Amino acid sequence: MITRRRVLQVVSAAALTGFVPLRSMAAEITKANDGEFFVFVHASGGWDVTLWADPRNEMRGIVHPASTENTDKAQLRLWVDAPLSDGNKTFELVRPKRSNLVFGPGIGALAEMPDRITVVNGLAMNTVAHPDGATFSATGRHPQGGRVAASSIDTMLANELGTEQLLPTVSLRFPSAFVGDKLDRRAVPLAVDDVGSVGRTLFRAQAFDSNAERDKVTALLSEEAADLAKRSTYPGVLDGLDLQYQSLRRMLGTNLQEVFTANSLRQLRPEFNYKARFAGGPSVNAAFAVEAMKRNIVRCVSFACGSFDTHGNNYRTHAQNQQELFDMVATLLKALDQTPHPTKTGKKLSDHAHIMVISEFCRTPQINLAMGRDHYPNNSALVVSPRFKTNMAFGKTDVEQLLPMPAKTFTDGERAIAPPDLLATMLGAFAIDPRKYMRDGEVVKELLVA
Repeated sequence: MITRRRVLQVVSAAALTGFVPLRSMAAEITKANDGEFFVFVHASGGWDVTLWADPRNEMRGIVHPASTENTDKAQLRLWVDAPLSDGNKTFELVRPKRSNLVFGPGIGALAEMPDRITVVNGLAMNTVAHPDGATFSATGRHPQGGRVAASSIDTMLANELGTEQLLPTVSLRFPSAFVGDKLDRRAVPLAVDDVGSVGRTLFRAQAFDSNAERDKVTALLSEEAADLAKRSTYPGVLDGLDLQYQSLRRMLGTNLQEVFTANSLRQLRPEFNYKARFAGGPSVNAAFAVEAMKRNIVRCVSFACGSFDTHGNNYRTHAQNQQELFDMVATLLKALDQTPHPTKTGKKLSDHAHIMVISEFCRTPQINLAMGRDHYPNNSALVVSPRFKTNMAFGKTDVEQLLPMPAKTFTDGERAIAPPDLLATMLGAFAIDPRKYMRDGEVVKELLVA
């Protein structure tokens, strides 16, 4: 694994000669991170962090915790009644054994995996608007004039590590963005509503030509592109064409099409709960992530899991929705544990898979008159990554108002952690300079394995 120390060594050595080998440094970073995979999940609508990452079960200040008055606890496996000062019942805090973490009952099956989890609390959002918050969480920049101002984290990583993959990024309703004139066009996210729509585009009728005939044409085009690249002063574009033609042959000439069919994915990965009320559809996307990484055809898979925008009586379903989301993430982890890495002998996919779950903001600490919660400029995030310290929570919030509080002293002073810092830290975990893509944000070294 390439480290920040290695980056400094290369740059320092180059400084002695007055030449910084940016191309060779980029190549070294790419080589060192070969075989790393990424899954990004957007909990769309804004989640209630008091039910999972930043639990509240006491009436304090403006905080009105989940209770038997406003929450349907029937479907919640981890809800254990605890007294509340207003006479209703709230929940006991979930404290996993041998863990420093404390959760609310919405954490679901992830409560059994505290040694895999990094929680970030008190993310300063500075917004309560859905498009703004979603964009800020995924890119580290607020929109400018309604337009996305920076690339999303899945695009950044695909541009650095995935341009030679068949599919650098597959984005399924995730707030993905490709912004900037210095990005490789191969890193443009394949943005679709569902996996099945990809499978339908791969179907080819046999009325006029056969698969074998198409394969011969594609092979000829690939050979021609490679030959022209050898004679070209700037072979990059032609090499890219060769790679794409080879990728097309690989996709159409094997059983890869089954990876893009919902029914096939359900059969290949029966462990996911496809009948879940809220996470049934997203579970197909999680199954796709496992199968696509297993076949080494994708670098990043990003998808959304919705129904978190609960302002009214439908708040009663919010905790169940969270439980289904985190159950899905736990199942994803178990599937990655049981799947061999496609290129690293003796390694599991989970040894080189990195998961981040985000939302656009959290919900108010007080219950509104409609028995729901509204938008609130605070947030939490979940990271599951071998590059991050686990069994820990970073960042904090005010106990009476649930607002972000200073987490550490950054280079610009003491302040709360914000989405740009979290995204910069994800890039920094792979020795990628955040400044290449991001205007703001600082790598939080306290979150990373040394």
